[in-house]
Amino acid sequence: MSSIRVGMIGYKFMGKAHSNAYRALPMFFPDVKRPQMVAICGRDAAGVEQSRAQFGWESAETDWRSLVVRDDIDVVDINAPSDAHKEIAIAAAKAGKHIFCEKPLALNLADSVEMLNAAEKAGVKHMVGFNYRFAPAVQLAKKLIAEGRIGKIFHFRGFFLQDWIVDPEFPLVWRLQKDIAGSGAHGDLGAHVIDMARFLVGEFHEVIGMSETFVKERPLLTATTGGLTAKGDKGAPKGEVTVDDATLFLARFDNGALGSIEATRFAPGHRCTNSFEINGSKGSIKFDFERVNELQVFFSDDADDVQGFRRVLATDGAHAYSQNWWPPGHTIGYEHTFTHEMVEFMNAIAEDRQPVPNFADGVECQAVLEAVDKSIEERRWVAISELR
Repeated sequence: MSSIRVGMIGYKFMGKAHSNAYRALPMFFPDVKRPQMVAICGRDAAGVEQSRAQFGWESAETDWRSLVVRDDIDVVDINAPSDAHKEIAIAAAKAGKHIFCEKPLALNLADSVEMLNAAEKAGVKHMVGFNYRFAPAVQLAKKLIAEGRIGKIFHFRGFFLQDWIVDPEFPLVWRLQKDIAGSGAHGDLGAHVIDMARFLVGEFHEVIGMSETFVKERPLLTATTGGLTAKGDKGAPKGEVTVDDATLFLARFDNGALGSIEATRFAPGHRCTNSFEINGSKGSIKFDFERVNELQVFFSDDADDVQGFRRVLATDGAHAYSQNWWPPGHTIGYEHTFTHEMVEFMNAIAEDRQPVPNFADGVECQAVLEAVDKSIEERRWVAISELR
């Protein structure tokens, strides 16, 4: 194929991020198979047509069932709300389409396993959208750990903090409804931290957690105005919030490391603080997405008089993906992590291999999420093996 023909379902926050990634690939990664933006799909005809024109898609659909069977599409990109992931992914697999699906992969572990099985049975390529893996600074962290440069891992502590629903008058958007989103901060934000921990440290062994919903009811939604913004009428009737506002849990990893993970949307001043620290026998590393180009590194074998965390600006040619962007020191941002995801996905299709992370990683993440939920419900440590 001279190009890989893409049909995308979803056209708002993630739809814009994915569209931007597809458009950037030919300019910055010319050796990667070119994505052809064939069709975009959404239920609102006027809204999806506006996005089609704005984002640069060739055509628009209002029924995803029509999109997944089109002969002129090779890849189905799913960034619709979480409750739609399973049905669309299974239909796409049956139609022989490669699949990119945003996280969390599904509403629950059983559904995610069903999606993985369908993709494997169909023999299609499948990828899940854990975009933060693809920041060059995170790729550097992975390299340092893999090379043994910080030694045996003792600790992983990670947190994803936001503040966009602190106002109790913020309306009841779909992300606050369990039947659509699956879970709240735990599945939306915590899933990214869990994946980061798996990517860098290894598999989880057992977990114990707690959660809280601080605002139990919210005004019914009038209109969404952006990715994490919405409007409600003053004095509007209220509906029940059915997801967590915040979840914290402790973990043991299979390799003996200890972990702590926190996800909340009630941390005023934190717009998108996705951060981790990893401590090993030879040193430590720290990352914060709000300073996405930087990795803080400490090596124990430095001379005593110069020991301390050093700031590494991961923008040089030695750092993953950076050579395709700007000269060293000219930083990149959030949108570039999605471009790097699509580099991996397009290369995997061209090379006839499974991309990483794929649906199997989505299943493992979902198992940890559900083990934490089970722990909270039963107030005890839960081994991940209990959910197999």
